[in-house]
Amino acid sequence: MAAQTLIAPTQTPRAAGFRMPAEWHRQAGCWMAWPERPDTWRLGAKPAQAAFARLANTIARFEPVTMLVSARQWENAVRQLDPAVRVVEMSTNDAWLRDTGATFVIDEAGHLGGVDWHFNGWGGLSDGLYFPWDADDVVAAKMCDLERARHFRAPLVTEGGAIHVDGEGTVLTTEACVLNPNRNPGLTRADAEAILCDHLGAQCVIWLNDGVPDDITGGHIDNLACFVAPGVVLLSWCDDPADPHYAISREAEARLQGARDAKGRPIRVERIPMPTPMFLTAEEASGLDRTNPRLSSMAGDRLAASYINFLIVNGAVIAPAFGVPTDATAAAILTGLFPTHEIVMLPSREILLGGGNIHCVTQQQPAVRGA
Repeated sequence: MAAQTLIAPTQTPRAAGFRMPAEWHRQAGCWMAWPERPDTWRLGAKPAQAAFARLANTIARFEPVTMLVSARQWENAVRQLDPAVRVVEMSTNDAWLRDTGATFVIDEAGHLGGVDWHFNGWGGLSDGLYFPWDADDVVAAKMCDLERARHFRAPLVTEGGAIHVDGEGTVLTTEACVLNPNRNPGLTRADAEAILCDHLGAQCVIWLNDGVPDDITGGHIDNLACFVAPGVVLLSWCDDPADPHYAISREAEARLQGARDAKGRPIRVERIPMPTPMFLTAEEASGLDRTNPRLSSMAGDRLAASYINFLIVNGAVIAPAFGVPTDATAAAILTGLFPTHEIVMLPSREILLGGGNIHCVTQQQPAVRGA
């Protein structure tokens, strides 16, 4: 199979005693990358930069933030970011750090590691969103170097947004991404499970099928469902039979209800509504550079909005708000699920216009034992 031709580390994270903790584990900080592509981000990325700065400055209220910025955008970023945000010069192809950055892992001795997935632009030359992606594919290694973290290059093409974990041995993912031939041609489910478990320190993989409709990643889990506690999964839900997510959400719920986690527990499913449907406006579409047909969103295209795309930080949940009626319902559900956290609903349509949201553009770094 193609994935076997990728160079694997001499020792996997699990064999070395590392595991990926849950997102609610205490964090040492959060990483982001600065947007500037004019074919992804409208009006020369200026509205997106303001949104990214607002997000980074909000997270910085709760924990340290590192922003990766190109040399040409250095001064612009520094002027918009809170002085508490660490700005590091680094080349990238775009700003989706969840997918390109290191997936951090820890061990019981107080060491930090980073899993470096092979990145091919969400589908390579056949289905990927842009080329080249060479700068993005080395971001994870550079992050590990900056943090003196042990670097593990995984023999798998995937992205950080394609996985969620409960920190107790269970991985949640979708077949639509990990088993897609545009990532890993010939990869079997058994092979994928072995690689995921070896690199995340897990024992069990729960597979859902498709992601939310119109997700340009091909169906990332972090737009569809996530762990909110051991044995508890929050699922993006749709009650409109005419919406394609109606069937997707029901199939996902059925799979979750039939699954057990690594501890043998049945999965309890909580629901959060899909946002009121939103579409790209003509004004928004006109602000994009038309240099890449794969990124040429058109007026009337539906936006893959989801409240699942939130980030847990120390003491808070930073969740997307869209200025639609379902925002209040989503905030109430998150308050009930995270009673000890502050729920911050942050306007994020400008991030959504690029194709993702808050979780997609952030990557948490867990605190190590004794830190």
